[in-house]
Amino acid sequence: MLAFSVYGSPGVYALLVGSGLSSAAGIPTGWDITLDLVRRVAALRGETDHADWADWYRQAFDREPDYSDLVAALGPSPDDRRAILQAYIEPTNDDVRDGRNAPTAAHRAIADLVREGFVRVIVTTNIDRLIETALRERDVEPTVIDSVDALDGAEPFAHTACYLVKLHGDYKDARIRNTTAELESYPTEYNALLKRILEEHGLIVCGWSGDWDEALRRAILSNPSRRYSLYWASPGRPSDSAERIIAHRSGHLVQIEDADGFLGTLRDQVRTLAQTRRQDPATVALLVGTAKRFASKPEHRIELHDLLATEVERVRLRLAESAPSVDADPVGHAQIVAACEAKVEPLGRVLGVLGRWGDGTETEDVAGILLSLWADSADHPGPIHLQRYPSVLLLWAYAVGLVLAKRWRPLHDLLSYPIQGDNGGPGRLVDIPARWFLDGNRNDFWKRLPGMERRKTPASDHLFDVLDTWRTSFAAVVANFEDVHDLWEILFALTFSETQVSEDPSTPGNPPWTHIGRNVWRHGSRRRILDSIPGELRRDLLDAGFFGGSKTRLAATVDSFSALLGALFPFY
Repeated sequence: MLAFSVYGSPGVYALLVGSGLSSAAGIPTGWDITLDLVRRVAALRGETDHADWADWYRQAFDREPDYSDLVAALGPSPDDRRAILQAYIEPTNDDVRDGRNAPTAAHRAIADLVREGFVRVIVTTNIDRLIETALRERDVEPTVIDSVDALDGAEPFAHTACYLVKLHGDYKDARIRNTTAELESYPTEYNALLKRILEEHGLIVCGWSGDWDEALRRAILSNPSRRYSLYWASPGRPSDSAERIIAHRSGHLVQIEDADGFLGTLRDQVRTLAQTRRQDPATVALLVGTAKRFASKPEHRIELHDLLATEVERVRLRLAESAPSVDADPVGHAQIVAACEAKVEPLGRVLGVLGRWGDGTETEDVAGILLSLWADSADHPGPIHLQRYPSVLLLWAYAVGLVLAKRWRPLHDLLSYPIQGDNGGPGRLVDIPARWFLDGNRNDFWKRLPGMERRKTPASDHLFDVLDTWRTSFAAVVANFEDVHDLWEILFALTFSETQVSEDPSTPGNPPWTHIGRNVWRHGSRRRILDSIPGELRRDLLDAGFFGGSKTRLAATVDSFSALLGALFPFY
């Protein structure tokens, strides 16, 4: 629910973070500092070894150790108190060497959410600079409000990429607030700023207990706004103060393990939602309509080439975006696959249009698109099988369009398009996706999708499902679309295996492996197609260049494919 809220309303939710965020970086909490100050006071009195310094303080002074009292007593002036705290926050050489006092995964998740435009306002009670450091690591320069003077000269919300409000100041500034008296109230200007933030934004609270900051607690409780929700992340039962705030804002409690996991998961889920977002249907319809217009007239060949180049570059940029890793969780796996499909869908629809209504001049461009995206795929995030998926999707869309139009020559030319093989020798474009399918079958990549766990042909089934959605652009009224898809996959399989099949029926040997599509269990369609290839389709396919123009090779390849299916699926 929180991920959908942040994704659906970018910039609307403000983060409120407290010491729980910084403690994971090795910066001590107020209580940690209190106990250390007690230990140092005890050392001045000759006490250097005690099991419980809080108990020692109670016995020595007859009262509870209190951070505010100790800091105020040991540092009577603001500059004195700043110097005391700086010693706990400023990283030493050892800290830098050991990675302490540095931004944590939670700080970097916040910076990612800011850089990607989902969060713009951060309110914190921390006086360290870990948030600023994490933001600058992501090339985000925040507008930092750490004093009334800074507020007076700051840009308004609307003009900043990140508005960071440090309510208690900065540890290098003597005006920091850290005693009980200083935290009881804020300047009028701060109260007005908080009022505006609370009225105009939802709130995500992480690492703040709600107990010690009286002025902040009062500011939230005095604001009646319910326009946007409050989400309170807590590793356990929230304090009484926190429960009052949650109830006042009609908020939601989010149980978490820690800030790193919570904010990292939030970032990843928001990214997934962004990546699965399909392009505006009106924009896709305009793109497809333009492609149809250009494809219908030879004089628009240059415009068509430019349209493809522009769309391919957009796909490249989107595919290069970072993405969460795919794990064994079926829902997460499906989300990442859907994100990949959303990135290439507009181009896939256009290629389906060109397959059906092109004039053959586009085939060279399409081959270049497929090979360039395949070459780029090694630089994309995610597992290797997913990296190469866009190229296969686009091939499927264009090829199905070709089969619909019975444009056998361009189909043969595409599949036979010369490439450099894995061994450095000559190869064909058909070889690349065929081996991709083999690798996917070995690692059960597609069986991880929900509903595909027991499928015999999960990759083929899923590709058909995707094309069945896209076909509204190029095959909306085709009644036998499944048969068309079956014919394409069988031609793909035969083209890949034809060079490995002997034309001599007396030559022994097992049938070579080739792509096995969903036609294996669609018995009627498969039999009709396999009968038609040596029959009514034979002349068209041979004239187009399939099977080297040889009737003998055609027959041998079809027989070999049938034998392979019989060996692998005897009951089909």
